[in-house]
Amino acid sequence: MAALPEHLDWPFFDPPHRELVAHARAWAESELGGSEHPYERAAVDARCRELVRRLGAAGITRYCVRAADGGALPDFDARAICLVRETLAWWDGLADFAFAMQGLGSGALSLAADTALRDHYLPRVAAGEAIAAFALSEPDAGSDVAAMSCAARHDGGHYVLDGSKTWISNGGIADFYCVFARTAPGVRRADGTTGAQGISAFVVEPGDPGFRVAARIDVSAPHPLAELRFEACRIPASRIIGAEGEGFKIAMRVLDVFRSSVAAAALGFARRALDEATTHARSRAMFGRQLADFQLTQAALAEMATGLEATQLLTYRAAWLRDRGEPITRAAAMAKLSATEMAQTVVDRAVQMFGGRGVRHGEVVERLYREVRALRIYEGASEVQKLIIARELLK
Repeated sequence: MAALPEHLDWPFFDPPHRELVAHARAWAESELGGSEHPYERAAVDARCRELVRRLGAAGITRYCVRAADGGALPDFDARAICLVRETLAWWDGLADFAFAMQGLGSGALSLAADTALRDHYLPRVAAGEAIAAFALSEPDAGSDVAAMSCAARHDGGHYVLDGSKTWISNGGIADFYCVFARTAPGVRRADGTTGAQGISAFVVEPGDPGFRVAARIDVSAPHPLAELRFEACRIPASRIIGAEGEGFKIAMRVLDVFRSSVAAAALGFARRALDEATTHARSRAMFGRQLADFQLTQAALAEMATGLEATQLLTYRAAWLRDRGEPITRAAAMAKLSATEMAQTVVDRAVQMFGGRGVRHGEVVERLYREVRALRIYEGASEVQKLIIARELLK
């Protein structure tokens, strides 16, 4: 196995981080090396379930949950989560997805649920025995979360949910969903926007009456994704996460933990693209020389490597700040914006360097081209990250 990445020697990391990367790389090389990447929905679903199970058996999903709930560490360690995502993304985007969603999908429970809810769900998440999902977005409320219309009303010993959610990762295969819904109307502001007050969080299970997967959504990089529908969906009142009206704050706390890890996944995709491009440039004969001999190729590789390493600094600075308890809103936004835009550019250049092979199904760079694109949209689109950064600067 190759030596551990040089950036693990940076002062952001401790010996346990290096040990974690060594473990994750060894597992990925053994379990993901040479694996097939299915396109058909049923095969993707089955592989995602299997990846969660195998990640759990290897102890890797334990980094998605705190030790008190069956996890590996006393508290969330954003650096550890980022390092695992960067490692898995180099090998397989679906493996990265399976790991990340265990944390994102259950994060509301970890941060705000009572002991009974945590004890019921989180040990199984940590062990890879239960698949979690984070149900926040709606058809008319994506970047503007406060505009959500999915509603929940208290009815004796139950809550009754009505509305829909869309673009829900793990939709259709999850064992439970952390769902955000309005328990009180949002305050309409003078500028026409809606305040985030009155949003609450709940756990919904697939067998709950009035819940259904309304549609499955197929995208360019296949993974389980669905639209959910709640029609007088009755759940026990005990399944509220935290207090009524605290849902927006809970959702933002979850995203604070995991947003920098999106940047880390982008690093993994970009690093794989650079590695593939470098290997190809050294071996591809062209005009009696190697592709690597041409200055245009060298310039492209230099820019790809520089962008990658600069973004690593932003990404792991954000994770380090989060683990120190520092404010990270601006740092995390900068990391996600920079890493996802950089990764798109690096992967695109790798595809260009491969020529016709770069767009052929089965090529690594073609797969990376499809996998990297969504990162500039989910968990806050690039445009939203720019607004966040500017807002923080102008405070």
